[in-house]
Amino acid sequence: MFQCRHNKILKSDLEKLMAGTWSEISLDGHLCDIFEPSTPSARNQVVIYLHGVHLGRLHDKTVFTDLFERNGLRVICPMTQRSWWTDRICSEFSEEYTAEQFLLRFVLPEIADRWSAKPPQIALLGTSMGGQGALRFSYKYPDLFPVVSAISPAIDYQLRMHDGDEVLAAMYEDPEAARQDTALLHIHPLNWPRHQFFCCDPTDKTWFASADRLHMKLYSLGVPHNHDLETSAGGHSFDYYASMAQRAISFIADALEQEYVRLPVVDSDS
Repeated sequence: MFQCRHNKILKSDLEKLMAGTWSEISLDGHLCDIFEPSTPSARNQVVIYLHGVHLGRLHDKTVFTDLFERNGLRVICPMTQRSWWTDRICSEFSEEYTAEQFLLRFVLPEIADRWSAKPPQIALLGTSMGGQGALRFSYKYPDLFPVVSAISPAIDYQLRMHDGDEVLAAMYEDPEAARQDTALLHIHPLNWPRHQFFCCDPTDKTWFASADRLHMKLYSLGVPHNHDLETSAGGHSFDYYASMAQRAISFIADALEQEYVRLPVVDSDS
């Protein structure tokens, strides 16, 4: 009896010792959460997580942490306030540079210095505001971000301006200017991310229509993509994010592996 209990205690303690860890760093004065799995992927694969408008963090979300740990994925989660991950100045984040510039000028170099990782070893993951940001970045920079997973992407964020969103009103002249800057308008018919997955709960009254419209546009352009617009698990909520986490992160892990074994492009002039 005693031996059995002792073995269980040792196993529990071992699992805790082997678990990955979260920590915090500052990049040019801006908080970023860092996750280090106990056994990192041999491929040096990294996920950039883009948060939602309510600034929710993943360090206390067991379902995401367990999946990062299981797949050996290192993760960095920059905090950019309610910037909508745009290339517009958001004063509550920074008066000097945009969220997009921060990602390119500070986050990517930090990944290279800390983990010796560079595209295409890097994937984007986002929820809500961060989901549309992840898609938007991958459409603008498909060579930098060929792998993207977006959960409940808030694509038509110009709709919030009709409800008096003061942050967006300070960033854009009017809702039409914001609409022209959304992910849907950044899709290039001949240059797109090689691996993209997005999902949205059909009961998500605010954001489902734009996710469905994204699917239809990609389909009409012949752009390969994976999507789930049928699973319902709580609407626009963390319950839904958690229910789709395995699908989204497994997609990332598989896509990063495909990128690793992908034959390099040969320069025709060489």
